[in-house]
Amino acid sequence: MAELGSEWLQTTGGESLHSALAMLREHLGELQLSQVAHGRRAIILFEGPQGAGKKAALKQLAAAFDPCHFAVHPTGHERRQASEGHWLARFWRELPGAGDTAIFFRSWYRRVLDDRILGRIEDKAVARAFDEINEFEAQQRDYGTLIVKLYFDVSAEVQEERLRKRAASVWGRYAAKDDVVRVGEPAYAKALADLRTYSNTRWSPWHMIDGDDEAAAVIAALTAVADAWAEAMPAEPPRLVDDVA
Repeated sequence: MAELGSEWLQTTGGESLHSALAMLREHLGELQLSQVAHGRRAIILFEGPQGAGKKAALKQLAAAFDPCHFAVHPTGHERRQASEGHWLARFWRELPGAGDTAIFFRSWYRRVLDDRILGRIEDKAVARAFDEINEFEAQQRDYGTLIVKLYFDVSAEVQEERLRKRAASVWGRYAAKDDVVRVGEPAYAKALADLRTYSNTRWSPWHMIDGDDEAAAVIAALTAVADAWAEAMPAEPPRLVDDVA
């Protein structure tokens, strides 16, 4: 687990995965207290294809944070026409307030991933979408919002096995409402390469998560969030009027 890159996680030593996760959740909960006290805003994106392990990591993060101060926004395919308004408008309405976190399970990146791969938008719209996304994220950071972008990648073999297991369950079939993007297709490789080239910005870089090992992916994702929180959130409580007196 020390190979996952967090100095904090190295302190767990030989603890079991269950114990390491429990300690990491507790650590995240403490970091959130500083965010709430100082009124800082944050956005977390869970991106990646179906079967990459995003939901497992999201469940663990939700177990760590105070539910009064975060909201999860699942993002489905946008079926509106351009004439109905700007395609980013639905995300503007879900931006977090002071002290809160907005978690997007899939996000505005569907436009340059799924929509592009499945032929829902023209190629000329992709470059414009990247420019609009980068400007949108820069605006959030300029106003003090922390952005953590997690991309869960997965091998074609592991994805197919997970999708087969999901399809074997009646509940899994019911929950699978989106068209599947297969990672083994050339269009996926091209879209992912462009994603890393055109949206891995200084103000909102991507954290790439290897989703083949689901347990390791959960640890890596939560560690990335904890490291970002520890760096961005003040370590000391805000000064109160009574403290001055």
